[in-house]
Amino acid sequence: MISENLREVRQEIQKSCALVSRSAAEVTLVAVTKMVDAATTKAVIDAGVCHLAENRTDKFLLKKQLFTDYPAVQWHFIGNLQRRKVKSIVNEIDFLHSLDNLKLAAEIQKRAINPLKCFVEVNVSGEDSKQGIAPGDLMDFIDGLAAYDKITVVGLMTMAPAAATTAQQHELFAKLRKLRDEIQNRELSWAPCTELSMGMTNDYQAAIQEGATFVRVGTALFKE
Repeated sequence: MISENLREVRQEIQKSCALVSRSAAEVTLVAVTKMVDAATTKAVIDAGVCHLAENRTDKFLLKKQLFTDYPAVQWHFIGNLQRRKVKSIVNEIDFLHSLDNLKLAAEIQKRAINPLKCFVEVNVSGEDSKQGIAPGDLMDFIDGLAAYDKITVVGLMTMAPAAATTAQQHELFAKLRKLRDEIQNRELSWAPCTELSMGMTNDYQAAIQEGATFVRVGTALFKE
């Protein structure tokens, strides 16, 4: 079942890229394994997906221990990271998708052995229920990260509202791309900002058409 679901997702990625003359090789599929067990996680790895995402520190640490024999796997943390949990996972993950405040950055700086690849979370939609930096505060936040050499801002991340129309999805994702381009054009050593983490099961096609380089897909991969 997972192999068939994966084939369908990859076909959708290919089609979405073709619509805007992109190569599917530009898009990294991140399997959101937060709701599935170890056996199902192993199945998706065996099917060829090597980027996995979790959103709870305790469950992530338990799951990672089971896959020490899979050195190709790269782990993404996509949840809200509490500062008191940074010590336990900062040197266990490859990517953090939810950097949105300087206190968290300071804790990462204190605990990280090597620079951590981070996506700055941006609340493009302005929803009160969402975490993230307001677009108007983003440039000042990026400048503030210059003091932390254990953080590399590889890109920006956002989530569209679950009820957004396709047109609204495109609008929000396009706004994040423009913000990414502004930062990338500044050529900052600590914030190359070449990537865009946006798009989930219900909207990854629109995200890819607007430039997503990482899509975080769970339900479409693990549906029965």
